[in-house]
Amino acid sequence: MRLFTLILMVVLALVQRQLWFGKNGLVEYRQVSENLLRQQADNQKLQERNMLLKEEIEDLKSGLEAIEELARNDLGFIKPGETFYRVLPRDSAGQNKNSSLPKSD
Repeated sequence: MRLFTLILMVVLALVQRQLWFGKNGLVEYRQVSENLLRQQADNQKLQERNMLLKEEIEDLKSGLEAIEELARNDLGFIKPGETFYRVLPRDSAGQNKNSSLPKSD
């Protein structure tokens, strides 16, 4: 009877080993689950980005206001008769950043 119990324990240990560490075991299942969650989060971010791009495309197709905004912001275009003012932020010393004007002494 002891031999039979010992054989059953060995078989049980082998089955458990296969379950935990074998191919398609619990360790691999957890890794795949984590990868799946990460990929789903990445996909969600990309879907949101795609929706924003689709909205921008529709906006560009439907009217000139979006085209005008892009031309003003990205290319610096100004309408005839408009005056463009550029306001530069001040740094900690009280001087404008990227100022090309000479400093007065």
